Amino acid sequence: MAVASEKSSSESKVWSLCRLPFWQSSNASSSSQLGERSETHSLNTVSSMAKSLLPTRRRLSLDPANKLYFPYEPGKQVQSAIKIKNVSRGYVAFKFQTTAPKSCYMRPPGGILAPDESLIATVFKFVEHPENNEKLVDQRSNVKFKIMSLKVKGEMEFVPELFEEQKDQVAVEQILRVVFLDMERPSPAMEKLKQQLAEAEAAIVARKKTPEETGPPVVGEGLVIDEWKERRERYLARQQIEGIDSV
Repeated sequence: MAVASEKSSSESKVWSLCRLPFWQSSNASSSSQLGERSETHSLNTVSSMAKSLLPTRRRLSLDPANKLYFPYEPGKQVQSAIKIKNVSRGYVAFKFQTTAPKSCYMRPPGGILAPDESLIATVFKFVEHPENNEKLVDQRSNVKFKIMSLKVKGEMEFVPELFEEQKDQVAVEQILRVVFLDMERPSPAMEKLKQQLAEAEAAIVARKKTPEETGPPVVGEGLVIDEWKERRERYLARQQIEGIDSV
């Protein structure tokens, strides 16, 4: 009996020794899996935070980048210009906003650009007379302009309501500050402004070519077709004359 009890105790020790490494390895593997999961979760969290801190990729390229230069002429309406280029892979709508809508307006106030397409927008502003007749030159005004962008599916007609309907997708491209330039003092900014204004005026003239050069007016371009109206008026006049003669 003593031998049997010693044998059973020895067998139990062997089983316990065999079981011990199995449970320890299982615990070690589960703990390592938990560690890997927590590490992956922490990496994902850091990655998402890093993405949120990164600046949004620009859809538009602006020239000048963050200023609007105006000639300083108190009591007059002056002009500035800015080149807007679509640097994205898809169609982009843009829109201007200003803190002084009563004294400023933009031409065009918005539009849709194809990939790599660009235009020069003209900005008009009335310059108030300074207080105490002080000359304000090379200083920033309190007036600001904001250019917003919105990705669109393709070529379409621009309507401002697009930015209201998809306000969650609207990105603020840049806040532009107004800087006045002295007309009597030459500067690179003034020369560049004159060049951009000349290019913008040439583009407007090209769009307003005579009908002989461009063909009949197109409704989609926003032109009013007066020819149809004149024909209808002549037709109604003839109908009235024929009616009088028949009477």
